[in-house]
Amino acid sequence: MPNEAERDFLQFHDLGADAILSIIARAQILAEAWNDRDMPQSLAGKRVALIVDDGGWRNTTAFELGIQAMGGVCARPPARFGAGEATADLAKYLDNWFDVLVVRTRELSALRELASSADAPVINARTRSNHPCETLGDLAYIRSKRARLDGLKIVALSPAANIVRSWIEASIALPLQVTQIYPEDWHVREIASPNFTASTGLDALFDADVIVTDCWPDGASGDRLLGYQVSASLLERCRPDVIFLPCPPVTRGQEVSADAMSHPACQSPRAKAYLLHAQNALLEWIVA
Repeated sequence: MPNEAERDFLQFHDLGADAILSIIARAQILAEAWNDRDMPQSLAGKRVALIVDDGGWRNTTAFELGIQAMGGVCARPPARFGAGEATADLAKYLDNWFDVLVVRTRELSALRELASSADAPVINARTRSNHPCETLGDLAYIRSKRARLDGLKIVALSPAANIVRSWIEASIALPLQVTQIYPEDWHVREIASPNFTASTGLDALFDADVIVTDCWPDGASGDRLLGYQVSASLLERCRPDVIFLPCPPVTRGQEVSADAMSHPACQSPRAKAYLLHAQNALLEWIVA
């Protein structure tokens, strides 16, 4: 059972390997329960705030649906960070009513400030810096397809954005190998992990277990980035069992071609089903 200091989930490596693997294992069980329409009422009596301060809909919808399916109460306070009300004050007001705070906002620093002031545990539902729930869900899906996660080779065709950063965070906690492939200007430099490397060449792509992408940077030259686009022909050169998980929202014609989205390696819609199951397992673990 997590203690008070361990219940926040702001970065993937906030949780140790044992906790992460137990959550991923539980997600497999909850996936079966979901399909059987027989969800455990693990959140009965729990009140969860779902604060959406930065758009998006997939993982926040999954949170709301999962909370309700497991017997909890979910409310969406229209709270905003950095909009006049001190975050420390906001935390105490939220503590009056809620057992867990799930927050999607732009700045990771706002979540850190909220977590430092709130008694309720805080879950990062996405920031511009990282997206740990997305990676947790992807790992839960990958675990449903493969016997083990040890030694998994992840290749990210991505700028220094929240998806690749969360995979690097995962490589701190778990024995995963993460390689970012992109022009050097957009390499991640601020996160240290012995299991992370960055390259401008595509060689690591052809031995990857999992390929992920993110959107092209704003204002970047398409001519410069087209060589890093994932296409069906590129996927044909990869391992036959590779799992391609383009990060939604997908921009066809930029980071992916239209034919890549229909390639058998592309498993993003099925993988994103596990976003619900992994987040449900995370909530269970937090309130245990």
